[in-house]
Amino acid sequence: MDKFIYKKSAGVTALSASITDFTYKKHSHQEYAIGVTLRGIQQYNMDGSLQLSYQNGVMLFNPEQAHDGMAHDHEAGLDYVMLYIEPQLLLEVMEKKDLVRFSTPIVYDNRLEQRILSLANAILSDRDEALCSELLLSLTDSLIQTNLSTDYK
Repeated sequence: MDKFIYKKSAGVTALSASITDFTYKKHSHQEYAIGVTLRGIQQYNMDGSLQLSYQNGVMLFNPEQAHDGMAHDHEAGLDYVMLYIEPQLLLEVMEKKDLVRFSTPIVYDNRLEQRILSLANAILSDRDEALCSELLLSLTDSLIQTNLSTDYK
């Protein structure tokens, strides 16, 4: 059974998803979408190439970046979390003026993964908004330190 839970706090929307046969048609988000594959393999096509995010893979989508999505193995299914962050909010928190673009669609970085999961869990379990804001700051620090945002427009 496919299950999707959305909650919002501190300007960030968190999604917890568990899918088997569900397939996303090609779409894009106005926000940055940052997530972690928890179980299974997430498969999607983006910018003309096939992407596979294995367990613990951190997925990074830029605003307006078209992609589809599905479980690589429909029988095994897929569990993942995503955070949707408005571009203006991310730029404010990062103290940047120009749009930041992630240059790599999938990375395996334990610290970044843990910070995404901490923020997603705080939002999904209705924790205090001040805590969620603090965890967002921590996440953006990791994004900057990991140097994922090499391209500036």
